[in-house]
Amino acid sequence: MKFAFSTLGVPGLPVPDVLALATAHGYHGVELRAHPEEPVHPGLGLAERADVAAEFKASGVEILGVAGYARVAAPGDDEPVLDEISSLVGLARDLGAPFVRVFPGGAGQSAAEADATAARRLGTAARYAADAGVRILLETHDSHRTGADATRVLGTVGHRQVGALWDVMHSWLGGEPVADTFAALSPYLGYVQVKDIASADDTTPLPLGAGVLPLAEVVALLSGEHREGWLCWEYEKRWYEDAAPLAPLLGPGRELLSRLVARSG
Repeated sequence: MKFAFSTLGVPGLPVPDVLALATAHGYHGVELRAHPEEPVHPGLGLAERADVAAEFKASGVEILGVAGYARVAAPGDDEPVLDEISSLVGLARDLGAPFVRVFPGGAGQSAAEADATAARRLGTAARYAADAGVRILLETHDSHRTGADATRVLGTVGHRQVGALWDVMHSWLGGEPVADTFAALSPYLGYVQVKDIASADDTTPLPLGAGVLPLAEVVALLSGEHREGWLCWEYEKRWYEDAAPLAPLLGPGRELLSRLVARSG
């Protein structure tokens, strides 16, 4: 199993510094938060994209995915959402990243309406994702935080270029047992975001293993069918300024994940 971390944990950090952290602590990849306040985002020109891709290649660190903020189930016209997804797919293609993350964002409407909107948009986006060689992943988040929620959409889309990103915290907060989430998402799974928190009422990020999330159970399930997959530590420092800095936690976090994988056989 491969390990990555998200740049959400080191907001605004230049690419060379991100790569230095990854190589120093034994991470195989990095998930790039694709927001205009970050060094890598859809507004980059072709030359800048090529430079980023070259920096990663030279370091031996992979770009796991481009974490975008398109909300595929949000009310409103399809065109702005599809344009946003297209720009993320284009960025991932140019960087050589296999995945693009999107959110559901279906609040304020019925589940059936949100499901239909998300499936329609993802079905359309799948066509140009296929041309780009990129897979769009719907994260378990907000209006569709459980595996059961996400698969209502993914089963309707039915396209190999559209899959799931399992955010362990959100499915847990949704009250779904780990085994049920895994069973639902396994046929669609791109990769898994791990993290840790103190409780359902306090989601301030903690070092891996210091909180209540069932990381050992998640890794044990993944170590069978998805043994060659990715675990990405999403430490939400950007949203919790008082959280401890990520950099000193990266080494112990990678060691914990390695132990959990080894323990699961």
